[in-house]
Amino acid sequence: MASSLALTGCSTLDSIEQYRVPDAQADTTHNSAEQRASYADSLELLADIDVKGRAPKTGYEREKFSKGWKDPDRNGCDARNDILARDLEHVKYKSASKPCVVLSGTFHDPYTNTTINFVRGQKTSTAVQIDHVVALSDAWQKGAQRWDQEARFEFANDPLNLMASDGPTNAAKGDKDAATWLPPNKSFRCEYVSRQTQVKAKYGAWMTKGEHDAIERILKACV
Repeated sequence: MASSLALTGCSTLDSIEQYRVPDAQADTTHNSAEQRASYADSLELLADIDVKGRAPKTGYEREKFSKGWKDPDRNGCDARNDILARDLEHVKYKSASKPCVVLSGTFHDPYTNTTINFVRGQKTSTAVQIDHVVALSDAWQKGAQRWDQEARFEFANDPLNLMASDGPTNAAKGDKDAATWLPPNKSFRCEYVSRQTQVKAKYGAWMTKGEHDAIERILKACV
């Protein structure tokens, strides 16, 4: 429920580095102790997430979460550029005096374990997209239609729920949950479902049984 959410407001992007993803090339059999502890924490969170059927998608519109990318932390940069700056390497900005709009950078995509040379432009920007780890439509069908506007806005712009990704792979994911879609890069699946669990626990969204069971199976193998 929206009333029970502990919203962090404009502070979420202040700690954006906290949600930088680990090296996507690391094999899951060599997870660090810190990673294994994080996945164990997510397993505990998973146990408290409600399991229900998917509600109808009736009434869903992206604009009910956020009309485009916003700037919740008021640093002068919208959430898309904040995430690009966080997830890309060798970043170049439109203005050197105001590092905000990302013009180019090197992106090591955790979903596919490939490298993309990102260049901002009408025909090239979509090569790297910003994925909602828990899709907005999925959240809508699992509790978000009951949230107030503030909660949905927070959810749509929360760096915990945002990750740069390969454009075509993001499109293929759509609004699927972990029962029907996982990153092609198997070495990233622990981090992916752990992040989904953290997001749903934070906002009180529920899971379907298939989704819950898929995440539980993966996380148990990760610790």
